[in-house]
Amino acid sequence: MIEQVQRVIDNFQVTGKVTRAERYGSGHINDTRYVVIENDSGSRDYILQRINKNVFKDPMQLMENIVAVTDYLREVILARGGDPDRETLTAIRTNNGTACYIDPDGEYWRLVYFITDSQSFDKVENPEQFYRSAVAFGNFQYLLRDFPAAVLHETIVNFHNTPDRIRQLREAVERDVCGRLSSVRAEVDFVLSREEFAGTLERAHKEGKLPLKVTHNDTKLNNVLFDAISGDSLCIIDLDTIMPGYSVNDFGDSIRFGATTALEDEADLSKVNFDISLYELYVRGFIEGANGGLSEGELEMLPIGAIMMTFECGTRFLTDYLSGDTYFRTSREGHNLDRARNQFKLVTDMEKRLSEMREIVRKYSVK
Repeated sequence: MIEQVQRVIDNFQVTGKVTRAERYGSGHINDTRYVVIENDSGSRDYILQRINKNVFKDPMQLMENIVAVTDYLREVILARGGDPDRETLTAIRTNNGTACYIDPDGEYWRLVYFITDSQSFDKVENPEQFYRSAVAFGNFQYLLRDFPAAVLHETIVNFHNTPDRIRQLREAVERDVCGRLSSVRAEVDFVLSREEFAGTLERAHKEGKLPLKVTHNDTKLNNVLFDAISGDSLCIIDLDTIMPGYSVNDFGDSIRFGATTALEDEADLSKVNFDISLYELYVRGFIEGANGGLSEGELEMLPIGAIMMTFECGTRFLTDYLSGDTYFRTSREGHNLDRARNQFKLVTDMEKRLSEMREIVRKYSVK
């Protein structure tokens, strides 16, 4: 592996000999290696990744987004006296000045500095971690509040366009390729009865209440690096899905998987409940991290974002179930249906507690 990695590394603006190269992390999409390079000045650690071009159809556009955002973040972090080498990712340019290297086999490679003395967690181990992740994603919004989001490529078109997700469900219902429709009529009706609600965020955007922002679009806990010594949130990673979007979507996706009493594929719905205390914890952290960078419209729509992302995700699970489980990985019969029902249970819980959710946002929005 070292020889292969050296051949790739030689195409980047780094000098030295690769002395260590090993597979790294728990991700399932990109091929990731931890690399140590030594030269006369000492050694430095890097992360080298081969981008999965089957998942990301245009790796160059993806990398253009990442470079634009991280270069901007470096300037902002430096201006406020921070350490950009630890507080944001740093993409190393190739010898040709591009953001990634294309090898003779047509594979796309990128190289970033490894952030030492940091750690990530695949699941929430205590409420404090959830709070600190909220601060991190809120701060991400704050740092990028003046970045012109419209210049970014929409690398996954209509990714969080909920009305379009309903359109896809209708198509799956019409095809019913697996003959599963008769068993999920109630779930389909659940979605279609909320079709008017599905357009809430798009209408708010058109009315000027919800600005287009830089959004991460995968705001789970393991995409936050924490300082290994202090435990504070340090850096947002895994920027592959960075695109123009709504801040409330990033907020909502965190609530969807974090403020619940069960995993998203729990089949026993008696165990699936919306945890209002975890919701409040995340609201407090997100607003604190955003540091006044959220507009009145965004604050108003935070609870709706939580319901919308849960509803949208459930709709996607249901669509995939009707389509033969072709998108989400499954490990048992009816896995996607269990996921859909799980999300719809959370939606129902949130709808019942919407007034409380709004009051909590108001509580922490007071300046």
